[in-house]
Amino acid sequence: MTLKIVLDPDSGAAPYEQLRTQISELARSGALPVGFRLPTVRGFAEELGLAANTVAKAYRVLEADGVIETRGRNGTFIAPAGEAADRHAAAAAREYAEQARRLGLSRAEALALAEDAVRAAYPER
Repeated sequence: MTLKIVLDPDSGAAPYEQLRTQISELARSGALPVGFRLPTVRGFAEELGLAANTVAKAYRVLEADGVIETRGRNGTFIAPAGEAADRHAAAAAREYAEQARRLGLSRAEALALAEDAVRAAYPER
């Protein structure tokens, strides 16, 4: 299996964010199965024509999100991320709801703002 990543230089998103998004989507869809070994930072950077720090930043964010796991010298692998991603998203949603309530927003106002944020984060393709 080959890892197909396409970076758009005309995109408004930074290259590390494009890389992070694509790997995350591939992992969540199952196109990259749990246990799939990702390329090394240097190798992937060379393949994509990016700086190693750019790939390393994407890997750090993916690891913090629970999408990938680093096993020391053995490499970096797709983690069983579905549950971890759901837990992170649920925690962020709870934190948002609590803060909106503390700010005095009504339930309808909080939901409308959350919907606007989701719409902005998931543009129509």
